[in-house]
Amino acid sequence: MSEYQILNVKTDSFETDYIKFGRGKKPFVIIPGLSLKSVIGSAAAVAGAYKDFANDYTVYVIDRRKDLPKGSGIIDMADDTANVMKALGIEEAYIFATSQGGMIAQYVAINYPKLVKKLVLGSSASKIYDEAKKVLTDWSAFAKAGEIDALCRDFVKRLYSKPFAEKYGELIVKMNADASNEEIDRFLTSCDSFEGFDVTGELNKIMCPTLVIGSEEDCVLTPAASYETARILGCDIYMYGDGYQHAVYDEAPDYKERLLNFFSE
Repeated sequence: MSEYQILNVKTDSFETDYIKFGRGKKPFVIIPGLSLKSVIGSAAAVAGAYKDFANDYTVYVIDRRKDLPKGSGIIDMADDTANVMKALGIEEAYIFATSQGGMIAQYVAINYPKLVKKLVLGSSASKIYDEAKKVLTDWSAFAKAGEIDALCRDFVKRLYSKPFAEKYGELIVKMNADASNEEIDRFLTSCDSFEGFDVTGELNKIMCPTLVIGSEEDCVLTPAASYETARILGCDIYMYGDGYQHAVYDEAPDYKERLLNFFSE
């Protein structure tokens, strides 16, 4: 497992925690998707999963800002991410962003092109389809009602393949069972941020090499979302089958190799 640090960075108006590991010269930024608990709590697992990047890259996993203001939109989160990257002196980064993180990354690539050298969008979208709206509405309802067990079980069902869910589902539910009121409020704000998201009309502003990776059985943001993003960008796309769902980036054994190959081309 790669050695890692959990650090904090302050900008002029907010602060953010991030995970850092690796010793390479090339900056690799990971922007995670929507979650009930912060990715920071999974630092060891993330560093282990991306250990093959540690020699050639310095990896930064950037969380959302602390005290995420109610009403924050995807574009606000993109501005936050860009400000964190600037504060850390990161330019021309290789960015891998999943789900909501991919939406954030699209705005970063559009509005802050000097920060992005290459971009991989995993199980993401350039606009929200009705199917995704229904999922987010369900998740918000569970969270507002304090039904965290039901929320987490729905996560497991929608995000993971059946074999993975059977093996790790109960552990995932247990890990999130003690979510605090603050974490639930943050989650609800993040769910609300999807409202009205549609960056399809601006994708032509993304100039960096981009790769889209998705799943044919993504029942959160839909496979159609991946196909549409790749079509508009005119970029390569790889779609997984074999029962993988939305969180294929956590499961497919060759996923990290695809990232490495694209970054090194």
